[in-house]
Formats: sequence, C-alpha cells, structure tokens
Amino acid sequence: MKQLRLLKVALTTFLLSTVFIQPNLAEVPSVAISAKLTSDPLVLNGKSGGTVQSNCGNVSSTPNQIIQVKESLPYLRLSVDSPGQPTLLIDGPGGRFCVLADNYSGSKPELSGYWQVGTYSIYIGELSQQQYNYTLSISQQKKPSTTR
Repeated sequence: MKQLRLLKVALTTFLLSTVFIQPNLAEVPSVAISAKLTSDPLVLNGKSGGTVQSNCGNVSSTPNQIIQVKESLPYLRLSVDSPGQPTLLIDGPGGRFCVLADNYSGSKPELSGYWQVGTYSIYIGELSQQQYNYTLSISQQKKPSTTR
C-alpha cells in the first residue's frame, strides 16, 4: 500500500513538472499557410530577442510565431525588419536554420526557397542584449533582382 502511494506521488510530481517545464505552444501565435496567401506579404509584428543565448543571438524560450505549411510551397520568403541586429531562427521539418543579416538581403535576415509541409517554430533573435519591435514579412513573391 505504501509503494502504491509513493508511486502516485512520484507520478503526480512528474506530471506537474512537465506541465511547468514545457513551453505552452498554445499561447504562441500561429498562422496557416497554403498555396495562396490571403495577403502578400503577410505581415506579423512582435518583440525580438530574449533571455536564451544561442548561436543565433538572444532568443525567447518560446517561439515568436508558429507557421503551419499546409501544402508544399515551391517558394516562400521570410524577412525580418528591426532597428536592432535581428536574427531569424527557424526550427522545422527540414532542420534548424539560423539566418543573419547580410548585404544581399539589405541588412535584414531573410530565408527563401522551397518549404515542405509541416510546422515551423520561428524565433526572432537579437545579437545585442536589447529587445526591439520587429516586422516579419512572409511572401510568395520573389524579390526583384538587383544589378551591382
């Protein structure tokens, strides 16, 4: 009888610890994307950075955004605009990708190309210790090429 009671206590403790340790993804804004966006670009806003230090800058412990790709997309482009030094960390079915700003993208972190069906966790990081307002643009339009 005493063992059964200890088992119940251990099980209850385990269940409660997983509830408080796991990030609650139900609270993270989610957007479903299919072959045709309702508006192009789709613009989302939030606050960059966070308390978790990563190889992709300082990020939040939970994603800033969840993107659910409902069907394979031959082309999708994500771009972040922020007054700070933003980064874009994407964790999805194809792996985990960190994108930093470069001259080609106009000093904005940007990732484009083929996207497979699945759920993608999007983290908008920051290279400094600060937090800034950001704009995440999601588009199915290719950028016009620039001549240099």
